[in-house]
Amino acid sequence: MTMTTSKESAVAEFRRLSDSDPEIQAHGKYFSCSFLWDMEEKKFLIRMHRGKVEDLIVDPEPLEAYDFAIRASADTWREFGRPTPAPMFHGIWAATFQRDMRLEGDLLVLMQNLRCVTRQIELLRTTGPLV
Repeated sequence: MTMTTSKESAVAEFRRLSDSDPEIQAHGKYFSCSFLWDMEEKKFLIRMHRGKVEDLIVDPEPLEAYDFAIRASADTWREFGRPTPAPMFHGIWAATFQRDMRLEGDLLVLMQNLRCVTRQIELLRTTGPLV
């Protein structure tokens, strides 16, 4: 698991922003789950507990457990991380219907935490793409 310094700082900044985000904290009292962002070139396992990032694992082992996964090409995730994403890259539903994004696993858990997960994806516009 080797990352450039800028990517390491982007991951640290994402964690800091997520933990201090007023919207996530307002909605996040019950935001406790684990999910995988599969960005093709990198994978990120995010474990949340009561609205805080408990663990963020870059390129987790294949048998690491998670509740759900959001998978897309690195190009799709890069577009999500732009300050103003192109049309159909502004949200997971648009990217799922029109692009290469896939939602897998326990989608009930995703739906129960949708606003917080969506907000975390929006934070990528501040940190820049993690891939």
